[in-house]
Parts: sequence; C-alpha cells; structure tokens
Amino acid sequence: MKIINKPLITEKMTALTEGQNRYGFRVDSNANKLQIKEAVESMYGVSVENVNTMNYKGKSKSRYTKTGWVEGRTNKFKKAIVTLAEGDAIDFYSNI
Repeated sequence: MKIINKPLITEKMTALTEGQNRYGFRVDSNANKLQIKEAVESMYGVSVENVNTMNYKGKSKSRYTKTGWVEGRTNKFKKAIVTLAEGDAIDFYSNI
C-alpha cells in the first residue's frame, strides 16, 4: 500500500512550512497517523514530532453541455500535516 500520494505545494502550505516547520501531504485514505509518520521518516530521513489528518469529501460539480446537465463529484481524499523536529527540513525541489 502506497501511503504518501504526493506532497502539497501551495502558497498556504509554503507559508506554514517556513513559519512552523510543517509539511502537507495527500495520503491514502485508509492510512493512520502512525503509518504516515513511519512513511515520512523513511522516505525523507527526518524525525516527525506530530501528525494531523483531515478527511475531505468530494465537492458536487455540475455543468451544462449540449446533451444537457452533467452532474458528478470530485474525488474524496485525506490530507496530512506533518510537524518535523527542530532542525529537520524536507526539500521537495532537490530532484528536479
């Protein structure tokens, strides 16, 4: 099971990273906090102090096409905010 799907790189997460040493990840919806902590520590070689998780349900979307109204939902997902120990950092741009 792949626990970490991708890191979240947005303006809000960048500000949180610079101010409080916290990083955001989109994770598997069945993963718990201990699994997320172990995955981040093994993948990036850092020590994790705290993990906060949030479950998002998909938004309802609709649009009008020439065949009529099309309704659906966006995908649901789980987000994890990981607080690292003092002095640790993750560089997402190092392997570009």
